[in-house]
Amino acid sequence: MNEADIPIDIHAGKLLDWLVSRRIVDKNWHLHIRNIRNKISEAITDMPAHDELLKLLSGAHINYFHCRQIVEILKTTEADSRNVFGRYGSQRMKDWQEIIKMYEKQNLYLAEAAQILVRNISYEIPGIRKQIKHLEQLSEEAEKKIEDLGRSEKTVYGEYQHICKQLSVSGTNLRKELVQKVFSELPGLLESVATAVGPLRKAIELYAAFVNDAECLPLLKHVIGKGNTTVYEYVYGEPPLSVEEPTVTFDLADSAEEQGGALDAIDFGDNGGNIDFGTDENIDFGDALGADQDAGEIDWGAPGEEQLVHEVDPNISLAESGIVVEEDGHAGGVAKGPEAYTVLDSPTYRDRFTNDLLELEAFLRMRLYQLECADKTQLLTFTMMDSFPDHDVKSLTGMLTDVEVAYGALTAELLQHLQQIKHSPEYVDILTANIHQKLSSIEKMKDTVKRLQEKSINFKAQSVDLKPTQLKIIDQTRTLQQQIERDISGRYKNRTVNLYGTNL
Repeated sequence: MNEADIPIDIHAGKLLDWLVSRRIVDKNWHLHIRNIRNKISEAITDMPAHDELLKLLSGAHINYFHCRQIVEILKTTEADSRNVFGRYGSQRMKDWQEIIKMYEKQNLYLAEAAQILVRNISYEIPGIRKQIKHLEQLSEEAEKKIEDLGRSEKTVYGEYQHICKQLSVSGTNLRKELVQKVFSELPGLLESVATAVGPLRKAIELYAAFVNDAECLPLLKHVIGKGNTTVYEYVYGEPPLSVEEPTVTFDLADSAEEQGGALDAIDFGDNGGNIDFGTDENIDFGDALGADQDAGEIDWGAPGEEQLVHEVDPNISLAESGIVVEEDGHAGGVAKGPEAYTVLDSPTYRDRFTNDLLELEAFLRMRLYQLECADKTQLLTFTMMDSFPDHDVKSLTGMLTDVEVAYGALTAELLQHLQQIKHSPEYVDILTANIHQKLSSIEKMKDTVKRLQEKSINFKAQSVDLKPTQLKIIDQTRTLQQQIERDISGRYKNRTVNLYGTNL
């Protein structure tokens, strides 16, 4: 086999070591490169205006092969300075020719070219690729966050719409709308609950027969029989002449200063709030005691005095006797304070009413479970149920459905919100703050999305700007690789030289 046909394979990363080991370059070559670099820096400051020179010098690390190209260009631009002996009188040409001679001494140019090649394939190109990949990754992460925030924004906005729909408000003036609903819609909602418990009579009769107690579920029976009456009527058994429900004051203003002066409006009397109890001298204990009578002497009557005994004639009427029998003080009275609330509006009696419903529901579910179970002997059977009125699975299911309807009306979210607002005015602050917080979260997410969009665009623009630089360095590295391969090939009888491991 001919020696010229045997290729020379050199790993690009070990090219400099290969050159040193073959004594093509000196191991201390880097000590002489600094002078060449300084010379190049000085020569660049005085260059003619030429398009190819500008293109050659822009963004490239000037090496020996660039210097040769510069000399070839200067042969054209500096042709006028050439003398009859073929030498150039131009200082520019002299400087660059000197640089080439310094490079060729001890093959310094080949060592520097090998170093540039290794640096490009090991650091420059991978670094730019990594930076581009990182910028693209940041852009993708920003877009992913934008999508996540978009879904979160839709979720929060859906929650906001759901709350507004539950409360039947538009959200324009939330506090005012909620307060108005307390007075306009709450009574009607409570009446709908009272209407919903009407079909529960048979279920209550069945439960009363089971517990053998005609007085069971008293509040539920009261609402079925008389409706949503006042607590006063439920407690005393008769309606009041008038109802004075506790006044509920809502602050619709944003400033707390408008709430002031409430305590100042309380009038304790004409004397400006100073109650005069008088002095001991002004207290009148009656005229029966004389000034000279001892306060400690009590007259029990003389033992010998005749005591008058009045006998009561049973045949005399109360009117003739002058005795007045007063009633208990509740009939025809005024319902005030907590007794003025309706039983479904009063927090205490509403809880009792709820307990009655749940108690009835639990009984119906247990009885229905017993009837639907195939193996009744394995359960605790209600032996006394045989004496109750006829009922079956279908009828119990209907009763249970009626109970669930009534319970659903009682626990409706709008009703609960309105009752909370009425009995705790601070609740409207909590509710409106919760809703406004959702709107605030939506605005914050929109701002975040806007910033992320700007970042994503910026990251993409940076990655796009780096790609031409990457392609340019790759192209320059490939050119340098070919130049080194040709130079080494010339040293070894034009054998083929392969620099592998460049990963370009």
